Amino acid sequence: MNGRVGEPGSPVSVADVALPLGGLAVATAVWWALVAAADVPPYLLPPPDAVAAVLLGNPGLFVRNAAATARKIAIGGGVGIAAGFVLAVSISRLRWLRRAVYPYLVTVRVLPKIAIAPLLLIYVGTGMTTAVVFIGLIAFFPMVLSAAAGFERVPAEQRDLLRSVDAGSLDAFLRLELPYAVPDLFAGLKQSVTLAVIGAVVAEWIVADSGLGFLVLLASENVQVDLMLAALVVLVALGLALYGLIAVAQRRLVWTPTAD
Repeated sequence: MNGRVGEPGSPVSVADVALPLGGLAVATAVWWALVAAADVPPYLLPPPDAVAAVLLGNPGLFVRNAAATARKIAIGGGVGIAAGFVLAVSISRLRWLRRAVYPYLVTVRVLPKIAIAPLLLIYVGTGMTTAVVFIGLIAFFPMVLSAAAGFERVPAEQRDLLRSVDAGSLDAFLRLELPYAVPDLFAGLKQSVTLAVIGAVVAEWIVADSGLGFLVLLASENVQVDLMLAALVVLVALGLALYGLIAVAQRRLVWTPTAD
């Protein structure tokens, strides 16, 4: 049996694009109507055109801060996801390690990560390193648990078949275990990236002097609701772009175990 890349998944249809855009248009219209009908003061809830004006009038501000946030996500999230994958592979192959480590992974997974932020400030200090460590911890757990679950899906009889032909550990991993785990790996990636974006915002509230989270905090302190909403729009766009890249890769990659 062998792992192979199959045909790409179903293409994106017009409805896949039109329906979300239609929902966005309706939400924007409701926002506009609410502000106009209730005569909400702009300093409490600015209309969509005011937020758009802030975005278009300060593109450099948002690009710089979006780049700072993306850099933290790339480093922290990348390290966390890679570490989670490596540990998942290890505990799937070493049963004693799984029994020793897995209960603690589940326990720490349910711990609110914001609770460890003060400890990071004490042990790591302030600045970029603390933000990266915090994001890495948040991205680590969804990947390790999802990947470990994926590696467990391999049927025992197929493992036995590979052993019967003296397949090596690496061969068994590439030809059988990894293909079976692909759906769970993508599920873990989506969770990790989504949580990494949230973690980046929280980290920037606590320790950073740049980034979209810092920009939201700064706007809040100065009661600049239009700037705050504009930063949130860019933050949502960044998160959706990262999630979309993973979704596109998942559509393109159909890696399944096959019999020779």
